[in-house]
Amino acid sequence: MASLESVIRAPWTIALVSMLLAYLAGRIIVRIARPVMARLAGRTTNDWDDRLVELMASPLSLVLALQALRVASPWLPLDARALTTVNDGVAIVTTLAVLWTAFRGIDLARSVLERRSWAIDRPSSRSLLSIGSRFAKVTVVAVAGIVALAQLGVSVASLVAGLGIGGLAVALAAQKTLENLFGALSIGIDQPMREGDFVKLYDFVGTVERIGLRSTQIRTLDRTIITVPNGELANQRIESFTVRDRLRLATTIGLVYGTTSDQVRAILAALEAILRRHPKIWPEAVVVRFKELAASSLDIEIQAWFQTADGNEFQAIRQDVLLEFMAAIERHGSAIAHPTHTVHLARPARAPAPRDS
Repeated sequence: MASLESVIRAPWTIALVSMLLAYLAGRIIVRIARPVMARLAGRTTNDWDDRLVELMASPLSLVLALQALRVASPWLPLDARALTTVNDGVAIVTTLAVLWTAFRGIDLARSVLERRSWAIDRPSSRSLLSIGSRFAKVTVVAVAGIVALAQLGVSVASLVAGLGIGGLAVALAAQKTLENLFGALSIGIDQPMREGDFVKLYDFVGTVERIGLRSTQIRTLDRTIITVPNGELANQRIESFTVRDRLRLATTIGLVYGTTSDQVRAILAALEAILRRHPKIWPEAVVVRFKELAASSLDIEIQAWFQTADGNEFQAIRQDVLLEFMAAIERHGSAIAHPTHTVHLARPARAPAPRDS
């Protein structure tokens, strides 16, 4: 019985029980206050305040519990060492709770801004918000770390002075990291590509899956992931296929030799008519011209733009148009040429007969 009483009166047991009671008190306070805050938020036309009440309930209860424990700690039957440890623990957990709250606030602010009309109309703004939220979280973590060290009694001024002395070494060691961070910022501002874009980079094409603070991930056509550091990516030539407003059909059709000039003129008119009557054609630039007398064909150059940015739709349009081209050529009595070579065989000349001497 005496041992049980000693355990109950032990400083750490008292501290743990006090923490549990403080947490329960914080939960009760938040549970009582939450319906009131929800009713106040429901009176507004915005929905972000309703989500704010929902997201901040758990962090707020933890913060209230920690502050209640901080206020009640002088009256706890703890020795000086245990009391100092409890206060230090409360300070560290409070910093983490504030960090948790800040992270949720950043995510909420990002989701609210992404649904604004200016962000919906400008996809580049949504991508910049994504990168900006990551930078904000990194900044919050750095500030929270400094605050936590200050609460533990570490001289922040001495720490800053020490970083100043070793700043050159840190800068050299973190050169690539800082380069990648500024590369991410450059990509977010200039917007050469965004998450979800289909791009060509180096010698491969793929879809941008994620633009992080250190690197960018691109999923290739083979369904593999290629990771490129942002510092290197910011200096590369990036070709984005997603921003195209129309797609180009460019081809050369060779007619067989033997096609008459009248047939060529009729075929040129038929091919251009096929293009111009297509509902998706961009009529300001349709090129159907007799290009040259090639080695084995009469070449017709064709260029046209179709008003679609969907690659699958363009492939279907291209297929239909090419089939109509074949049918038009056949109707006008010609055919599509294929590479041929003509070889002339000649008998060697006979040597003159020798004369009799």
